[in-house]
Amino acid sequence: MLRIIIILMFTFALSIPAEAQFFKKLQKEAEKVVKSNTGVSGFTADEAAKAIKEALINGTSKGTDILSQVDGFYQNPAIKIPFPAEAKKVESTLRKIGMGKQVDQTVLSLNRAAEDASKSAKDIFVSAIQGMSINDAVNIVKGDTTAATIYLKGKTTQSLTKAFSPIIKASLDKVDATKYWRDIMNLYNKVPLVEKVNPDLNQYVTQKAMDALFLMISREEALIRKDPIARTTELLKKVFGK
Repeated sequence: MLRIIIILMFTFALSIPAEAQFFKKLQKEAEKVVKSNTGVSGFTADEAAKAIKEALINGTSKGTDILSQVDGFYQNPAIKIPFPAEAKKVESTLRKIGMGKQVDQTVLSLNRAAEDASKSAKDIFVSAIQGMSINDAVNIVKGDTTAATIYLKGKTTQSLTKAFSPIIKASLDKVDATKYWRDIMNLYNKVPLVEKVNPDLNQYVTQKAMDALFLMISREEALIRKDPIARTTELLKKVFGK
């Protein structure tokens, strides 16, 4: 951490014309120390930061593009949004009394809402990625196949959820998911002797959509690390082509 801070101090000092050449030499020496002591070689700390941001932006862009397509959620068993766990009894009961079609329509509408909302996720992720520090980037390059995704999830989940929740709510209304859910819960609550439940639909779909986005990002990150063909720029090849 201290060596990274030293590099940043030298970088800022370059703005002083009279001492520019002196600090350039010191910065080069500091970068050599970083590379020799972190196991990261062949590129500078700044290049590591740029490569990580580029990789994450590529991953989030591809991931959100896939998820925002029609059936991006609905036809993908790994991320398809089912009935909320606490409402499984609702689903089972309604299917038993011949309301399977309504149940299926509700599930479809939940997934359509997530697909619709995913279109707006890209800009949210890109903004978060741009704030990554050089020190974080060097550690991520040294990390395992999902280090960048884990970092992004830890740093942005709270703010992303806050930003994503109203988008999900609008999408639920847009595709009539709210209406289908309300109708089906009303049907269930009319069944004699059942315990009434009504999960927070917006919170549920928001969480499921976020989980799917991070899953897709992790897959893209792993691909860039492992597959040379996935490294689409010279910088990615330089940093991840170890």
